[in-house]
Amino acid sequence: MEASSLYPLKFKPTLKEKVWGGKKFSSFFKQNLDPTKKYGESWQISDIEGDVSIIENGFLEENSLVDIIELYMGDLVGDQIYDRFGLAFPLLFKFIDANEKLSLQVHPDSELAYQRYQQLGKTELWYIIDAKPNAGLYIGFNKKTSQEEFLDALAQGELEKMIQFYPVKKGDAFFIPAGTIHAIGEGILLAEIQEASDITYRVFDWNRKDKNGMMRELHIEEALEAINYNREEGYKIEYKEELNSSVSIIQSEFFNISKLVLDTPIHKSYIQIDSFVVYMCTEGEVHFFTERDHEFIVAGESILIPAVITDVDIVPNGKSELLEIYIDKKTE
Repeated sequence: MEASSLYPLKFKPTLKEKVWGGKKFSSFFKQNLDPTKKYGESWQISDIEGDVSIIENGFLEENSLVDIIELYMGDLVGDQIYDRFGLAFPLLFKFIDANEKLSLQVHPDSELAYQRYQQLGKTELWYIIDAKPNAGLYIGFNKKTSQEEFLDALAQGELEKMIQFYPVKKGDAFFIPAGTIHAIGEGILLAEIQEASDITYRVFDWNRKDKNGMMRELHIEEALEAINYNREEGYKIEYKEELNSSVSIIQSEFFNISKLVLDTPIHKSYIQIDSFVVYMCTEGEVHFFTERDHEFIVAGESILIPAVITDVDIVPNGKSELLEIYIDKKTE
């Protein structure tokens, strides 16, 4: 099949019930879901084994993300990305509804993850879509800490006192490097963009029991080598919103993420970046027009623009909001 036949791709979301999940995918995103279930995560685009995304639009419908990377290679993801990652899709895109706190946890960096599992580590970015009053995030230690101090606080039930707490509001963004201890607080709906890894070490779960009345498994021993015990700054990202323009939130070796608030059509050219581009809609409804195709997404949905497509007209239906994600060319 010709690369020129590629078009903006939508994928079937993978919804995950969680003990801490809620109902905001239905109420905030207006999705028609089972009202008896508490959904915590909506995996938008993934090639994680067991959760590989399936296309839901166009002639490639019912093909998996893995299938089409194998078929289209660099035309889908970008030649520079295919050279680096091969058939693996390098990022994972989620929406998260934290009706209750998530566990305090940590993810290994790529060096440790490759050593243990031959997988990527997990650095991530959180973008706050909605938050109840006084909601917040737990990110990083509030002072330089040793492994012994960490274990002692854990044994005493006082780990929370060692963690920085960040109050949040709509539009806030946070960068969470691998190795950072963290948790999402209750009452928060957010978008998560991360390296394609599902390795999580849970170190404290607020003494919560699962639906069977059992404490959830912890991974203390595995986490000890993964944790960064220093006090770090810069988790919260400051940026200024600008109407009808891509405003950079972060440029990193893992991903480049911008925010677009739109109330009028704009044109985007991707000829310089040699990467797929993913748009996550966090508010409103947005239409994408290429030379031959048209597709749209609404709040709670995402779309992948293949790398071979270099020009797109983006047309909002009323004021709308997008996150724009791609991977920049690696510089040595």
